[in-house]
Amino acid sequence: MEIREIIKNALIFPTRNLETLSIYAILSILSAAFLTEGIITCIFGIVDIINLVIGIIFIIIAIIIGLLTRRISIDCIKSGIEFEDKLPDFIWWKSFGTGISKVIITIFYFIVPLLIVILIAIVTNVFGGIMALVEEILLLAPNALIQNSGSFSDAVYNAALPLFISLTITISLGLIIFLIFSFFQVMAESRLANTGSLKTALNVIGAARDIKRIGVLKLVLLSVIIYIIAAIFGVILTILCDHLLFLSLLSIVITPYLVLFSQRCFGLLYSDIV
Repeated sequence: MEIREIIKNALIFPTRNLETLSIYAILSILSAAFLTEGIITCIFGIVDIINLVIGIIFIIIAIIIGLLTRRISIDCIKSGIEFEDKLPDFIWWKSFGTGISKVIITIFYFIVPLLIVILIAIVTNVFGGIMALVEEILLLAPNALIQNSGSFSDAVYNAALPLFISLTITISLGLIIFLIFSFFQVMAESRLANTGSLKTALNVIGAARDIKRIGVLKLVLLSVIIYIIAAIFGVILTILCDHLLFLSLLSIVITPYLVLFSQRCFGLLYSDIV
């Protein structure tokens, strides 16, 4: 399916599923409200154990509601794979398993690149560089006011330069690795939507193979277009809100719309290899 056709289909898709769009919006509001209230209540719980318990309960409720929204996003991908214009009926009690699977996928495809980046940081001696810089500062700082401040600056610079180089290498490679794994995650969620199997979704090699079959350039180009469209919506909403404050309520609908739109795009893209 051509990218132009994918975008056109996905832009219309949420308007054909207004009931699900409304459910997603309401669940998102409730999840954010419970999470915010839970965090605030937990802060007061530092001095009051009852508030701490209530805050934790609110956060748990927010997580449970969040699991329901995860099911909707997977259903959007599945609808794209199967070329269905309507999403299946939202069944509350069947949504938790899919929601948990999506959370596991998200955690997995975050931890793996994180461990790789930590390994790179060890190889490039980031942690050693930090310790060397701290030791240099602690050693010279007490005498910095008495001795030549230029010598202190030179010593700190000499210690900071290797750390700067190490951090630059680590951060640059880290950004690339996290970007690659974000594409792996897209494929993993598509594999979950297509097969319903968490094991299949966590198969990194399989996800990489799917990217190759779809085409790296096509996946990257579609992702860029999705982000550009989301940015355009954001700019328009910001401009409107600057003139009419009550239009900020549109964000309640715009955000869920963009989620359904993006997930539909990736589902239609994945349909090329199914």
